[in-house]
Amino acid sequence: MYSYFNRDISWLSFNYRVLLESEDLTLPIYERIKFLSIHASNLEEFYKIRVAEHRSVIMQKVHSEEDPAEAEQILEEIKQEVTRQQREFFRIFSDEILPELAREKIVLYMNAQPKPEHREFIRDYFMEEIFPFLQPVMLLDIRVFIRDNRLYQVAQLRKKGTGEIIYALNKIPYEKVPRFVELPPIGDTRYYMFAEDVISANLSEIFTGYTVEGSYNIKISRDADIFIDADTGNKNLVQTIKEKVKKRKIGNVCRFVYDRQMPPECLRYLSETFGILPENLIPDYTHLNMEDLVKLPNPAGKELEAPAQTPLRIPELDKAAWLFPVIRKKDIFIHCPYHTFDYFIRFLMEASLNPNIDEIRVTQYRVAQDSEIIASLINAAKNGKKVTVFVELKARFDEENNLFTSEMMNNAGIKIIYSLPGLKVHAKVALVIEKGSEKKRRSYACLSTGNFNEKTARVYSDMAVLTSGKTLTGEIIRLFDVLGTQNRNITFNKLWVAQFNLIPNLIRKIQQETAAAKAGNKAHIILKMNGLQDTVMIDELYKAAEAGVKIDLIIRGICCLKPNQPYSRNIRIVRLVDMYLEHSRIWYFYNGGKENLYLTSADWMKRNLYRRIETAFPVLDKQIKKTVLSILDIQLKDNVKACLIDENLNNVFFPAPPEGEEIRAQEKIYELIEA
Repeated sequence: MYSYFNRDISWLSFNYRVLLESEDLTLPIYERIKFLSIHASNLEEFYKIRVAEHRSVIMQKVHSEEDPAEAEQILEEIKQEVTRQQREFFRIFSDEILPELAREKIVLYMNAQPKPEHREFIRDYFMEEIFPFLQPVMLLDIRVFIRDNRLYQVAQLRKKGTGEIIYALNKIPYEKVPRFVELPPIGDTRYYMFAEDVISANLSEIFTGYTVEGSYNIKISRDADIFIDADTGNKNLVQTIKEKVKKRKIGNVCRFVYDRQMPPECLRYLSETFGILPENLIPDYTHLNMEDLVKLPNPAGKELEAPAQTPLRIPELDKAAWLFPVIRKKDIFIHCPYHTFDYFIRFLMEASLNPNIDEIRVTQYRVAQDSEIIASLINAAKNGKKVTVFVELKARFDEENNLFTSEMMNNAGIKIIYSLPGLKVHAKVALVIEKGSEKKRRSYACLSTGNFNEKTARVYSDMAVLTSGKTLTGEIIRLFDVLGTQNRNITFNKLWVAQFNLIPNLIRKIQQETAAAKAGNKAHIILKMNGLQDTVMIDELYKAAEAGVKIDLIIRGICCLKPNQPYSRNIRIVRLVDMYLEHSRIWYFYNGGKENLYLTSADWMKRNLYRRIETAFPVLDKQIKKTVLSILDIQLKDNVKACLIDENLNNVFFPAPPEGEEIRAQEKIYELIEA
């Protein structure tokens, strides 16, 4: 009987690995702080989506394979693991990060009395910069709505004369005040203070008729998922999403986080006042919303931050007057952020200007704000090109931005195709078509593992191929026909497309390796993805491993496959966390030595395989294949930032290698591409 990790507990294992980066003493201190911030930000989204979904199952608000008893069990496991990680977070922050900052002559006051030299400044700053923006509310019979993911401060007050205990609420005005207030330096040491601590130190200035007994920070996380009926047509989709996004801000409470030093009577009062269920109460440390740590000022500059790698250029493209003649000769490989993302922007820009280009088609999943890509597409439409953009309106947390951008493009004359009913379109493809008859005209495509987004391309590691190959470009034309007409009778061969041929082709490839192993031949599978959840696909891997297939998995996030079992003894799981977010998806099958290699937008999550349009495409160019295989080899040999996942979901690091034998994949990949 096969067994699997729970997807959410597995994800928490990944987020713990992110937290461990903040302990890496080889990293500059502000790089370590960045990983603390990422850990906190990740956890916030996890509660808004995953924990909220389990709560909905318990309240029987959504249809799910999970039953309420299972949901309650998972929530209990989540609570225990999150509590453990919170302790680790604040141990690292208090015992390691703050002392290291102090050694760099940067002091962040934490639960400590400020120096006498700062007290007058703190009071003056409060009165001049913060007090005008405060709107304290006495929690008597007044119903107050607490906004999602905003930091509030509860003051426990004793009325002078009567001794009556009253509670008051302050919303921390971060729109007007920085989270970290810079205090006057003392000598060459710089000092900072949390804005909420500045307020706490001056509460008596607000509540003059009361004695301040204490103050405690709180925050609420609300259900942020949006459920769209599969039958919602395009005519109603835009309005439906607009309405749903508005309601997200008033979603059900999925956690109420509070300072663990809060007295029980204060917590009871708040729970009753705001209708907080006991299971949603999450004790934390004094300072909440620690994703804001990324905003901590760095007065020392670049020396305390990780040095940025300069994006590499492709000389062949830089020397060319136009990209398209180069792409006609051979496929071009772009690996961001090692390569600059400028080449994709240039691809669209040249298409908008080239008089031989007739049409441009692009999918957009997450659109960057103030995007040069969108500007190029609008410019193309103004120049008389036929521009079609498929915009996925259901991209979580990007719905509003995608709506705004799509309306702007539509007003510029671009044909906009919105989401398909019941499906998200996650494929990353762009197509440029020349003028001429259908048989004679040439097409150029960019196929990518990640979003066409110039901002995320600076920090997400993704691969793309520019090609003019007739087979692939012809099938991409058919893919856009699917998106435009929802025709399900279209066939694909070289291109693997979810909802059409992707799953059957994957199973066929795995079973091909399985058959080779059973026949006593070499069999090897390498899968690099962000997530591996679907038990159908995992079972195929288990069967292959039992038959003797060597399977290497490079899985950054969720991995439900359980290693080190009798049926998974030939499988190892590598997790790689470093300065760039590992986002590229690569599938490799040994195939009797012919080595099939695919780049893809798809993880093996249920949502990707069954509820999305995804693409996988073969790497046909020999030099590109050699480069991608070298990258996989480097990542599998990483002994600095990689770890193995064991049967208990532990992140197991490799023993420290001898000096000179360290392999840090992201540094080695840069060197490989630069050579």
